[in-house]
Formats: sequence, structure tokens, C-alpha cells
Amino acid sequence: MEYNLADLFESVVDVVPDREALVYADHPGTGAERRLTYAELDAAANRIGHHLLDSGVRPGEHVGLHLYNGVEYVQTALGCLKARLVPVNVNYRYVADELAYLYRDADLAALVFDGEFGARVAAVRERAEGLRHLVRVGEAAVATAVAFEEAETAASAGRGFPDRSGDDQFIIYTGGTTGMPKGVMWRQEDLFFSGLGGGAPTGEPVRRPEELAERVAAGGSGLTFFPAPPLMHGTSTLTAFIGFNFGQRVVLHRRFVPEEVLRTIERERVSSVSLVGDAMLRPLIDALSGPLKGTDCSSLFSVSSSGAVMSETVRRQFLELVPHVMLLNNFGSSESGFNGTATEDSGPGRGFRIRVNSRTRVVDPATHEPVAVGEVGRIAQCGHVPLGYYNDPVKTAETFFEKDGERWVLLGDMATVDADGVVTVLGRGSQCINTGGEKVYPEEVEQALKSHPDVYDALVAGVPDAKWGNHVAAVVQVREGAPVPSLPEIQDHCRAQLAGYKIPRQLVITDEVRRSPSGKADYRWAREVARGADG
Repeated sequence: MEYNLADLFESVVDVVPDREALVYADHPGTGAERRLTYAELDAAANRIGHHLLDSGVRPGEHVGLHLYNGVEYVQTALGCLKARLVPVNVNYRYVADELAYLYRDADLAALVFDGEFGARVAAVRERAEGLRHLVRVGEAAVATAVAFEEAETAASAGRGFPDRSGDDQFIIYTGGTTGMPKGVMWRQEDLFFSGLGGGAPTGEPVRRPEELAERVAAGGSGLTFFPAPPLMHGTSTLTAFIGFNFGQRVVLHRRFVPEEVLRTIERERVSSVSLVGDAMLRPLIDALSGPLKGTDCSSLFSVSSSGAVMSETVRRQFLELVPHVMLLNNFGSSESGFNGTATEDSGPGRGFRIRVNSRTRVVDPATHEPVAVGEVGRIAQCGHVPLGYYNDPVKTAETFFEKDGERWVLLGDMATVDADGVVTVLGRGSQCINTGGEKVYPEEVEQALKSHPDVYDALVAGVPDAKWGNHVAAVVQVREGAPVPSLPEIQDHCRAQLAGYKIPRQLVITDEVRRSPSGKADYRWAREVARGADG
């Protein structure tokens, strides 16, 4: 047995086959709720894995998952891993040209898609030459697509797959809001340790593959993990796998609806929720302080965010409503897995400060040597890191390197490190605004903006400026019912927290700040909105 995700999952199934594994708790009244034990989920995954092999998809080939959250997403991901096929996440918000690019770039041989996306799939299928097998969930007018139910019925529920390896791949596509998406290629063994904590994200990683099931057999049940973002967001899928590695229960909703999330927390006695920043935590606060005031959240132990920062203001508001919950501002990426967790004193005053793991450093991007205390560098990680970007040797050479016999990944995040080893994340270098020779990182300004009582959400972008080169522009969504703040009011508020050159020189009010389905910032959109308003 190796550190292969399918092998590890099957080892857990074999020790707790009758324990509930997956609950698809969609909106009440739809009749869509489903509950599967570990044995039932294992058999369901076997069926789709065998179907794909029986349909001519070969081990090592890529299968796209163009799906909303649901049993079928988890089932297909596990089925691919069992059959030694490579699952590839597809952003369901993509339009035709973006989908055609991803289908081609990822060399998809097969695609499992929700019928709701059938028209888009049909429109781009011929532009993806290698895509030869389609499986649809629900209804869709796509010729030659096999119904998911038919695929399940005709295939074997037994295992009987080829021997697997820790070298088998798992690809996570990331990006698309600031450029075309990139496929991060992980060996499953590396992903197990960097993204899944080696079977124990808050404890001691396992020392051999068999130890995972031994720990599950020796422990008990009672924990429920709830990944709230779309599973096509890498963090959400990894959260589900962490729950399975513990032999515990995972709850899913088709889409994020704050009121339904809270009802499910109460009904299913959820222990841990993962989400993406303020874009998801703030609507939960609105529901808890409004229509769902009094919801029983006593079972909830932790709420974690990865992929976007939970601002100090929003964290404080949530803790006023649910004071017993541990809020975890995690830092990581599709290229590195988990790097660390924010300190309690993170906020507009001191910045986004994280205590990083032993594999994370701040380095000079040119020499790859650690920077001195207080100097600006880029965050890098060694050890269990990806193989590179699929189909992109140039970007791979820019991002991944070897040093002292170890593989490293150089992330896009700029940072400093203090004498205690605490890292202050400044922001993505690609989003940095150069104004009058000074560097401004949007995330820091956004934290200050969101501490204003009338600001519901905000993004910051650079706009060309004849005098300063670029100026800082704030794109703001005002809280419902609140007065619209003026630019001088916003500037006065930020001046107490930020240096003068970081203060926004332009304010654009928008009905809604655009983010990805997972809550990540869409800086390309913010830049276009700000430049349009400036013109």
C-alpha cells in the first residue's frame, strides 16, 4: 500500500463500512437529500470508475468534473482515483471560450457534467479534439452523452482496479480571474502531506499508509465536516478528503445559500465549516443576526477560511454571535497546500500575519535565498510540492526550482518575516499597485475599507494616473440600508490605519462586488470598473 488517495480511502472504508460518510443536504422540500455510508460511497465510486474504463478512458488520462456540488462530484472524483484516471476540476462559471481553453489545455478525454451546463458543453465540444466521452448528470440536450444513472447501473460495484501508486496524479486548475487557468500537477503522495496534513492536519502526520485506517479504527465518530464553497474550488475538495481520512461525515450543499447552511449546521450538528473569506462569512452573519437569529450553532467547533482573508471586522461580528467558535484564517494555495494560520493580532494595524509551517520560507525571488528580517521577498515552500503546471513548461520553470536537493515552489505572494519567524503577507505581486514609486498591496487597503461600518465589501485596484503612474481605486459595495459614503469620508477612515500613499484616491460604488463562486476576488473586473469610472 502506498500514499495513494484511493488506497487510503478504501482502507478507511474497510474499517468503518457502516459509518455514514456523505450527506447531500440540499434545500428542504426538493427531495434531493441523500445519505451514503462508507461502503455505499465506495461502491458508487467503483461503478463510475469502471464505467469510465469500460468506455475506453485509459489510466493516466484526464476526466473533467464540470459539476455543482453533489454526490456525483465526490463519487466521480473517487472513481477516477480508483481507476487511475486524473480528475480535473472545471469552473462552472466559465463561458464558452474559457471552457474550450480549459478542455483543450487539460487534454480532457472524458467529461462528467451537470445537465444545466449542457448548452455550453455542446457549444464547445468540437473545439476539444481529444474529448471523446461524455456523462451527464440530469437532463441535457447533448448528443452521445451517457446518463449518469445508466453509467452506474451497467458498471461493476466491486473494486478490481489496477494497482495504484503514490505517483498517480491529481490536477487542480486554478486562476482565470487574472489570466487563463493553470493546471497544478500533484503527485498524490505529495498532496496527501501538503494539502491533507498527512491524515492529521492539526496533529502528527501518519508515518506509513496503513496507519491512517488504524487511527480511524481506534477512534470514534461524531465529527461532521461541511465544505461550503464549490468542490471545484480545490480547498473544498481537500476539506472533504480530510473528513474521509478521519473516517468522519462530510455534508454538502449544491450551492451556497447562507440560510440553508445555518439550518444544516443545526440539523446535522456540524463540527467544522470551511469557507472562503468575508464573501461567505458575512452573509452568514446577516442571516444569524436577522431571519435565522437563534439558530443552534452549539455543535460548531471551528470555521476556517482559505483562499481569501476573513477581515478583522467581520471576524469580530461573527464572534459576537457565536463566541465559542474558533475562527481560523488559513493561508495556502493550489500550488502549496497548507502553509500556516493567521495570528490573533492580524488586522489592518499589523497586516495579515501568519505562523508558517517548517517547510515555508520568505525568499529572494532571484537568488532563492532567505531574506533578512523586514525585507520583502516571496513566499516559497519545499518538500512535498507539485510537479509543475500541466502543459506549461515556461510557467513551471518560473515557479518551481530545486535547491539543496529539494524541490521548491515559489508562490506569487509577497511577504516579510520578523525575528520570531512570523510572516506578514503583503499580497500578490501581480496585483501590487505602484503609485509614485511606492508599492501598495490591495489586501491591506481592503481590510481598512471593510472596517468602515457602511462598507459591505470592497476590492482595490490600480488605475493609470498621469502624475503618480497609478492611483489606488476602491470599488465598494455599501451595506444595505446604509448611507453611501463619500470619498473624503472613506479617506478619513483609512487614514487612521494606512500610510498616506495607500489611501484610495478614487471611490466607485457598485451594487455588488464581483467574486468567483468560491468567494475569491475578481481583480480584473475591479480594475475594469475603476478605469471605466475614471474615464
